[in-house]
Amino acid sequence: MDEQIKLIAERLRGLRDALDMTAHDIAQDCGIDEEEYRNAESGDYDISVSMLQKIARRYGVALDALMFGEEPKMSTYFLTRAGKGTSIERTKAYKYQSLATGFRDRKADPFIVTVEPSPADAPIHLNAHPGQEFNLVEEGRLMLCVGGKELILEAGDSIYFDSALPHGMKALDGKTVRFLAIIM
Repeated sequence: MDEQIKLIAERLRGLRDALDMTAHDIAQDCGIDEEEYRNAESGDYDISVSMLQKIARRYGVALDALMFGEEPKMSTYFLTRAGKGTSIERTKAYKYQSLATGFRDRKADPFIVTVEPSPADAPIHLNAHPGQEFNLVEEGRLMLCVGGKELILEAGDSIYFDSALPHGMKALDGKTVRFLAIIM
C-alpha cells in the first residue's frame, strides 16, 4: 500500500508541475483543504479517491491516470473479468478495484470496494465530493454514515446518495465487507 500511495503522490506532484501551480492553488481550485492536499503530495498519508476525483475532474485528467498511472484507451467498451480489475489499497482498511480502468471519458467510476474490519471504537473517516454515489453490498454488513445518519446495509442492500454530504463506512461484525460503488 505504501508504494502505491507514493506513486499517486508522485503523479499529483507531476500534474501540479505540468499545470505550473502551487499546492495552495490546486487546493483552492479544487475545494480541498490545503494541508490535506500537501499530505497527499507527500506520499506519507492516505489519499482519498474523492480527492483524486475532484482533481481529475477539475483538470480534465482521467482518474485512472492519477490512481494507476495509465490513460484509458477504449471508447466502445471495456471488459473487466472477475477479480481482474486494477486495484489499489489506499489503507489497510480499504481496497478499491476499478471496473472501468480502460474506458475513456467515463461518466461514472465503478469500483469493487473491500472494507476490512476495524476496532469497534475506531473513528469513521468522512469524505465529501461533488456528484452522486451508488453502493450495493455484495458481502458482509456495512455501517454507512451519510449526512450525519448511520445506516446499516446488509448483502443485497443498496443506497444512492448525494456524495457532497459527508460520508464514510465501517465493516461490522469483525468481517470483511465487499460492495459495488459507482461514483458519478
